[in-house]
Amino acid sequence: MSNAIFKVPVPVNEPILGYEPKSPEREEFKKTLKAMKSKKVDLPMIIGGQEVFTKKKVKMSPPYDHKFNLGTFNMGEGKHVRDAIKAALKARTEWENTPWNERVAIFLRAAELITGPYRARMNAATMLAQSKNIYQAEIDCVAELADFLRFNAQYLTEIYAQQPNSSKGIWNRLDYRPLEGFVFAITPFNFTAIAGNLPAAPALMGNTVVWKCAESQVYSAALVMEIFQKAGLPDGVINLIYVPGKTAGDIVFSHKEFAGLHFTGSTGVFQQLWKTIGNNISNYRSYPRIVGETGGKDFVMVHPSADPAEVVTALSRGAFEFQGQKCSAASRAYIPMSMKSYVEKGLKKDVNSFKVGSPENFGNFINAVIDRKAFDSITGYIKQVKKSKEAKILVGGKSDKSKGYFIDPTVVVTTDPKSLTMCEEVFGPVLTIYFYEDNEYKKTLKLLADTSPYALTGSIFSKDREAIITATKELKHAAGNFYINDKPTGAVVGQQPFGGARGSGTNDKAGSLLNLYRWVSPQTIKENFNPPTDYRYPWLKA
Repeated sequence: MSNAIFKVPVPVNEPILGYEPKSPEREEFKKTLKAMKSKKVDLPMIIGGQEVFTKKKVKMSPPYDHKFNLGTFNMGEGKHVRDAIKAALKARTEWENTPWNERVAIFLRAAELITGPYRARMNAATMLAQSKNIYQAEIDCVAELADFLRFNAQYLTEIYAQQPNSSKGIWNRLDYRPLEGFVFAITPFNFTAIAGNLPAAPALMGNTVVWKCAESQVYSAALVMEIFQKAGLPDGVINLIYVPGKTAGDIVFSHKEFAGLHFTGSTGVFQQLWKTIGNNISNYRSYPRIVGETGGKDFVMVHPSADPAEVVTALSRGAFEFQGQKCSAASRAYIPMSMKSYVEKGLKKDVNSFKVGSPENFGNFINAVIDRKAFDSITGYIKQVKKSKEAKILVGGKSDKSKGYFIDPTVVVTTDPKSLTMCEEVFGPVLTIYFYEDNEYKKTLKLLADTSPYALTGSIFSKDREAIITATKELKHAAGNFYINDKPTGAVVGQQPFGGARGSGTNDKAGSLLNLYRWVSPQTIKENFNPPTDYRYPWLKA
């Protein structure tokens, strides 16, 4: 055991490479992508550090070319969930007693692997699995995931350093124990960084984890797991399984040692899981920690004083980058009537200039949505708009799934601020605009705040400081991440801790020490250096 108080390397946000034509990173990426496409894989689950293959093989294809075969992954069943829990519990005692600096070192090494020798592979895997263009992949699976791992190491030391005061002859201490049991991490398709962070954050704090990734993201999740193992993660600390959600849930949420849920996904699923956990509460050894980031109906509120050119760019980027498949994507906008002509023309010009197609062509700004289920859901909303009397499509609205799941960026204009696409999360490249009368700014703020059950991200555009102050007050509980004169997407670890309340989740702020607090169970230790030898207090003397 080392006798020293260690300082971790000061975390700095990972620079995002440019991938300009003929740049070294672009050439390496293209070479790596070609090599990965030429090799079909058969991805096993990782349970107790061992590769687990099954007879049920599930084909994997890029969303932008669903006929192309990347290979298969091995679908598991109930037995594999039980095996993963058993492996996590077996590894628990040794892992929680591993010195914190040794745990930190593993994840810091993983960050170096991600940003170094695995950088091109990570980007290629995320492009192939999730149809992300090179820029969206780079900021996600490389920069953000590395940032999570590096900044979490710093946050761990800040948490451990929080210690109570001690009086004369007494030494008071706090021991930040991991939870008693195992943590279940359920991760989404849209961000490889989230898929890596949800199991890694609890593990960093000494917990062992069963990790169920989205079936549409197995290809890149498996690479993250490979990196964790390469970095020295002991067997059983994180166990990656590919099983149907209900199969996993029935076993995990009825297990006595279930200690926590780290979730990103839909609001409906999260609420159902919460109910299940509540119904089983008397069966658990402890009260499970429930941490979830769910849906969003993210807004852009525009004051008449705003610069309309800034508004158009914020909407074009905020609504349509990664095909709107971000829980923070701008999906509803409230714009003054005085800007109507400028904004409509500007959005038409931008959207019509977007090139739609494979992310392997760097000139394409818009790529495919994740799968057929998403394609059908999103196009279903567009069909409803086409039937509506209150809404019309300003630009876009077309789709094609013959080769990949492509949906043209779509801007909807509605006269009903409570219309379908102003209220429901579409999770695709659909932006709905409501134009309000310039003199109804404050009224529209109240309308905005009361329209959606979500409260994830939102922004205000204004040159008028008083209008910004008013919006900040009125929308205080309408967004967990609130942006002033900026689009509502693009939170950076260490700069804008991410999360929302209301129907958007528990607001435990991924990318901050607030999230890590959820994965520890502090124990207060009091040591008395001079214990009394007589029960009589001085005041008892006659």
